[in-house]
Formats: sequence, C-alpha cells, structure tokens
Amino acid sequence: QVQLVESGGGLVQAGGSLRLSCAASGEVFSTDVMGWYRQPPGNQRELVASITFAGRTYYADSVKGRFAISRDNAKNTMSLQMNSLQPEDTAVYYCNLNRFMREPYWGQGTQVTVSS
Repeated sequence: QVQLVESGGGLVQAGGSLRLSCAASGEVFSTDVMGWYRQPPGNQRELVASITFAGRTYYADSVKGRFAISRDNAKNTMSLQMNSLQPEDTAVYYCNLNRFMREPYWGQGTQVTVSS
C-alpha cells in the first residue's frame, strides 16, 4: 500500500508562484510513474505533469514552460513548481502514483486558487 500526502497549496495572485509537494509512504517501485492531476471547478480531472523514476517528464500543453515537476527517489517525494500562475490554473491538485497492473493511488488533494 502507498499513501500520498500533498502540501503547498494556497491563494496566490496572477503571475505568482507556488510549490506543491507530495510525500509517498510505503514502497515505491522503480516502475511507478508519479504525477500531478488537477480538477478545476465543474470540470473533469486532468493530467498536469508526470515523471518516471528515471526522470522522464511529461507536461500538458497548458503548463509547458511554466510548471516544473521533480522527483526525489531516495525520499519518495515529488514536487511541482508552478510559476506565472493564471486564474485558469485554479483547481484542486492531486498527487498520483501509477503502478503497472494496479489501480492508481491518489492523494487527498490540495486547493490552488489564483486571483486575477
């Protein structure tokens, strides 16, 4: 079993920055892919960025050049540095861990609100 705990959300003005962190307890495998999803109000959950154990990253087009995902395999942690935040980035952000042949693990979510 893996438990994911996010931290770092909050309220920020447009153009500002926030850093989200996710700590995983339990065993994390080298084949696990970790990522950040978000769910804006009234919308479906969407993938923001993901990172493999080896550090290969993926970003949604909407955040490319503004967000940076990182992972510390020794500490089982993952972060999302969010810069140049815009009101459309307002959402609940979820930490995610995808494991082969298993249902994904999710954190409880952290609210990010960007005011204009």
